[in-house]
Amino acid sequence: MNIDAQRFCVSGAHKLRLDAVPTEVDPVYRSKQHYREMLARHVARLSARQQVLFASNSHAILLIFQAMDAAGKDGAIRHVMSGVNPQGCQVHSYQHPAPRELQHDFLWRTTVDLPERGHIGIFNRSYYEEVLIARVHPEILRSEGVPAATGEETIWRERYRSIRNLERHLGANGTRIIKVFLHISQEEQRRRLLKRIDDPRKNWKFSLADVQERAFWPAYMAAYEECINRTSTAAAPWYVVPADDKKNARLIVSRIVLDALRELKLRYPRADAHQREALQAIRRRLRLRA
Repeated sequence: MNIDAQRFCVSGAHKLRLDAVPTEVDPVYRSKQHYREMLARHVARLSARQQVLFASNSHAILLIFQAMDAAGKDGAIRHVMSGVNPQGCQVHSYQHPAPRELQHDFLWRTTVDLPERGHIGIFNRSYYEEVLIARVHPEILRSEGVPAATGEETIWRERYRSIRNLERHLGANGTRIIKVFLHISQEEQRRRLLKRIDDPRKNWKFSLADVQERAFWPAYMAAYEECINRTSTAAAPWYVVPADDKKNARLIVSRIVLDALRELKLRYPRADAHQREALQAIRRRLRLRA
């Protein structure tokens, strides 16, 4: 079954209204077995394309996940990237900035973790937290040492511009950015948090902070909506993926990543005439010593 990843893409050409975007759509799979088969095919293709990405050493992939708590970021990363060679992929998760990080600009701590050429970098949360949670909770912004004379509206406008400029710079230098917002409903989040309480195997995932943040749901949705509208560009668009169905979301995300890799039109490096001649000479010597 073909998945049209573009239907979830926010190009920036039209303003997004997040409350008009569904958190659940008709599943692209027919059964659990069909889901497993589809995901296995996607994982195998992703593994093959990652090898070409590594060998070509000309581009990098930066995959950014943003979402409300319990939306499935960890599961999407674990399932979609399960076939990727760990030597060519790094996952970074970001919590509240450490004291040293607060002494730098808001992009510093994530910039040092950007992927090398030939690699896939995954940000589980990212620099976008600085226009999301920092906007919902002004006390975080105050702790960052922003000049007192700077008004909040100016801060957000400048941060959006800084993000767009960073992503433009990265794109011009070979980093393909894939930004995914896993769009979960408040009701589905409630069910998942209850499961974390009721299932002893998931108790470790439960955090009281996740419940407390539910009180700020409208503020978060407003922050996400403006963030997506202000930072979606043709070169680095957001993908708003319905996340109430975890399996469906994983298949959609894997299709998005596969499409991005295909669009790079990468291939294994080809030896020139001089290199082929040298390889054949080495081959002859190796055969003589067999």
